[in-house]
Amino acid sequence: MDIVTSGTEAPTERRPFSGTFERIDDYRWRIGTDYMPGMRVPGVIVASQRMISALREEEVPRQVANVATLPGIVERSMAMPDIHWGYGFPVGGVAAFDPRDGVVSPGGIGFDINCGIRLVRSSLSAESARPKLATLMDALFTAIPAGVGGEGRIRLDEDGERKVCEDGARWAVANGYGGGEDIETTEEGGAMAGADFAEVGDRARRRGLRQVGTLGSGNHFVEVDRVDEVFDEEAAAAFGLYRGQLVFMIHSGSRGFGYQVADDHLELCGKAAAKYGIALPDRQLACAPISSPEGKAYLAAMACAANYAWANRQVLTHLAREAFEAVFRMGAAKLDLALVYDTAHNIAKMEEHEVDDAGGHPRKRLLCVHRKGATRAFPAGHPAVPARYRAVGQPVIIPGDMGRSSWVMAGLGGAMELSWGSSAHGAGRTMSRTAAMKAARGRNIDRELRDGPGVILRARDRATVAEEMPEAYKDVDEVVEVVHNAGISRKVARLKPMGVVKG
Repeated sequence: MDIVTSGTEAPTERRPFSGTFERIDDYRWRIGTDYMPGMRVPGVIVASQRMISALREEEVPRQVANVATLPGIVERSMAMPDIHWGYGFPVGGVAAFDPRDGVVSPGGIGFDINCGIRLVRSSLSAESARPKLATLMDALFTAIPAGVGGEGRIRLDEDGERKVCEDGARWAVANGYGGGEDIETTEEGGAMAGADFAEVGDRARRRGLRQVGTLGSGNHFVEVDRVDEVFDEEAAAAFGLYRGQLVFMIHSGSRGFGYQVADDHLELCGKAAAKYGIALPDRQLACAPISSPEGKAYLAAMACAANYAWANRQVLTHLAREAFEAVFRMGAAKLDLALVYDTAHNIAKMEEHEVDDAGGHPRKRLLCVHRKGATRAFPAGHPAVPARYRAVGQPVIIPGDMGRSSWVMAGLGGAMELSWGSSAHGAGRTMSRTAAMKAARGRNIDRELRDGPGVILRARDRATVAEEMPEAYKDVDEVVEVVHNAGISRKVARLKPMGVVKG
């Protein structure tokens, strides 16, 4: 039976996975091509034994198999250990397609195009900052527009919006929101090539006019953390991190602009799939050949949304820096609020990867890598890693939930061999938002966070707090252990939340 749902909620009636998982090694599990008709490659899930046992009771492994039916997919359909139900592709899904005969699928990128996260360090110790923490959280809450439909202080006209879509974070820096050093430590330099504003529809353009510099709602946040533990001194030093340090993270994306781009092109790709005779096990996998006019149009519009997201996070960083400066009465240089890294989730990129040829010999090939709720994790020496980090590998930032750890990791060579240079992007949900709301009834999550882990929460929507309570997520420490032990990325530092701003 085809699975068709609206939005990204899991099916209301869960059916156990009817296939089998073949163990490849301690942290990889294969779904064979005999699981369902039409699979061109196997599915591979990166997970612990406990995680894979839980997945036997879930519907989501079928989504991994569904992706394996798409034309031009190379070698395997993958999922990271934070896998959970998504639109078309699972969240945590990774797949690479040959541009010559493969497809691009908006469901393999997601509605919040380039939802991503950035980490900013400071010169402050967490303990010295603690007396002013509540004031800081109030300042961040006031300075940063958040919530559903939230609008920022920036007002764009159509020409300005076009420049945002073309130049991304560089537009923000050129307009006084940060400096050139931020661009050096932003993935793709904060601006993805190939953006074409002409491929963005009118409704998306209207939605994007007033949302640059806004946080949004749901799982988006600004979080103030302390560096709780350092596991790799060399990498931590390269990243400018040390134990006891105060840092902050920003998690946001392309807002309503990106959502509308995805929605518009899902409709167009659905028609394209029928036009090009592509059989789909799930209509949410709507896709178009990469080389087709429809495929090229989506990729150009997606790049616009990705750049919009980088501009958005750059402006949010500037607003957060202003709040820090006001509360601590220090200038930017003394506070040293330097961007460690900004990494994208929910994106498709043309990248070179080694693929075995017919004779079993590895050859570099250009592939269209879809990362849906997964993040890039390139190793030391890779030319795409910023020069200052090239000796230790690309920073990989994996946030947890409001009450538990987040992690800074570094990409390893194993990621290139096993997962198309990809790692997990977060803890991964265990509850749908509806289920979390039910579980939170009668509880005061704010007080639980304050009295338990000691986290100060500021939020505009109490429903969002319930949806995002810690129990709604997997334990990120287990996710991190899996990617670390699998050789995809290695542990550098663990962060503990002190204060959170939610939409």
